[in-house]
Amino acid sequence: MSADANAAATFAGERAVVVGYGASGRASLRALLASGAEAWVTENRSAAEVSADLDPSDPVDRALDVRAGGHRPDHLDGATLVILSPGVRPDAPVVAWARERRLPIWGELEVGARLCRVPYVAVTGTNGKTTTSEMVAAAMRASGLSARACGNVGYPFPRAAREPFDALVVEASSFQLAFQSSLRPRVSVLLNVAADHLDWHGSFAAYADAKARVFAGQGGDDVHVGNAGDAEAAALSRRAPCQVRWFRGAPPSDGEVGVVDGAVVAATDGGPIEVARPRSRGRGFLADAAAAAVAALGFGLPLADVRDALSSFAPLPHRGEIVAETGGVAFVDDSKATNPHATLEALDGASNVVLIAGGLAKGVDLSPLAAGIPALAAVVAIGRDAAAVEAVFDGLVETRRAATMDEAVRAAFEMAPRGGSVLLAPACASQDMFRDYADRGDRFAEAARGLAAARNQAGSNAH
Repeated sequence: MSADANAAATFAGERAVVVGYGASGRASLRALLASGAEAWVTENRSAAEVSADLDPSDPVDRALDVRAGGHRPDHLDGATLVILSPGVRPDAPVVAWARERRLPIWGELEVGARLCRVPYVAVTGTNGKTTTSEMVAAAMRASGLSARACGNVGYPFPRAAREPFDALVVEASSFQLAFQSSLRPRVSVLLNVAADHLDWHGSFAAYADAKARVFAGQGGDDVHVGNAGDAEAAALSRRAPCQVRWFRGAPPSDGEVGVVDGAVVAATDGGPIEVARPRSRGRGFLADAAAAAVAALGFGLPLADVRDALSSFAPLPHRGEIVAETGGVAFVDDSKATNPHATLEALDGASNVVLIAGGLAKGVDLSPLAAGIPALAAVVAIGRDAAAVEAVFDGLVETRRAATMDEAVRAAFEMAPRGGSVLLAPACASQDMFRDYADRGDRFAEAARGLAAARNQAGSNAH
């Protein structure tokens, strides 16, 4: 039976309202329609704004029923099911209306899990999800499987679930996990847990509970991968209702996979075994590689294929790449560091760093950033919560505020010692100034390269 035939047996007769018609909502709606369900859209945007995103040559877009201009209770009339896009908060009125009507509320992961007919790995955590997911998918492909990473990585799970892959890797955000109950991966991964998205979840406990839902549906011979070096994540992982295997971003204890001198190493009864030697020696990257190794081996992939994939995997954009150098100063783009935990990982082992930080703190306490002071030469604060960044370092590290990324890059370079670096690792979300973290990283790289080109053209060696 084809995936579409299975889907028809799953959703025929449903009448679904999709809240938000972004990439996730679009994929869910198309999967529902393809399975025989009726579906329509409710959108906060105006009809004109929605129409600008529709393709008039696409039969689905052309026939789409969009109820635009803001969600209203009557948009749910006749529905048997509500599908939420990841950006819709759990305290949004449309969610309350759905609950009042006792309608099932699903997200992208629920739709994908109900459609998926191939084994999959699910990866979550505060940081490192995309890198780890892509590493596991690369190991699957190295072993001859047709596989891809999907979910929060940017390729919707409902779309991938309907395509002819042999296996999938599902990156799962806390937003997505909160509105699903059918996820049952063959292998689940919880990379780490640190305060993030508290404005959305309401509390750290609610955020952590959402992360733990990655393994809630597992059992039997399924495998959960936990981080032995992260106390919060380890405590959650011990609740997994299946066998648990462990990694850490440091030398491993017996039975674990960890990191030793830049290599991913398994500690076995017969002695240490080198699993892979990744191309990057960044602490976070190596920890992600250790997690990916445990997940891939737990999925049943051969060690040789896992070694080949992880040893050749290049760091993804905006995750610690050097984008320019001039005057003895390197400019490092870690724009994906959107919380203090990720920023501290970026600073670990570094020195003479000028940190560019700030943006939308998302209700997260930024004071843990003070642990990075030994690595810092100075700080440039940007964005809506720049004052909160300044408060962390007040009287401890030289701090300036910048109104634009160009201004931030120039100020940081002026304060950077020769042989040091300018690091964009903002500890905050980006949408106050930029489209997303990638746009922020691109703007940083553009400013840094422009500064370097101007200095080179001037023939200046002065710093």
